[in-house]
Order: sequence, then C-alpha cells, then structure tokens
Amino acid sequence: MKVIEIRKLSTAELTVESTKLREEITELKRRLYLGELDNVRVIRNKRKDLARMMTVLSDALIKEAK
Repeated sequence: MKVIEIRKLSTAELTVESTKLREEITELKRRLYLGELDNVRVIRNKRKDLARMMTVLSDALIKEAK
C-alpha cells in the first residue's frame, strides 16, 4: 500500500489492517519454514507496509490526543 492510501484510513481501520498484516506475515513465515514459499521478498514488502501503517497510526493517535 502507498502512504497516500494509508493516510485515508481511520484509526480503527488502521488497527484492523495492521492486525491482518501481522497475521499474513506470520502465515508467510510459516510457509517459508515449510518450504512452500518461493518468493521471500513478499515478507519484506508486507513488513514495510506494516511499518508504514504503524507510523501513520502513531501520527494519527498523536493528532487525536491534542
């Protein structure tokens, strides 16, 4: 996801999406260890997406607290 798309989401949507991404990363890691995953770069991209979401979420929470 692009940062522009992420910034359009509300804080509740961001928390739901970040939870989904964490579950996807866990599943991808499991598949990697079992040898079912061919493209390991997918995990890296999902982790970067999660980091973007968490950054935007923390910014949104700080703005709401003010």
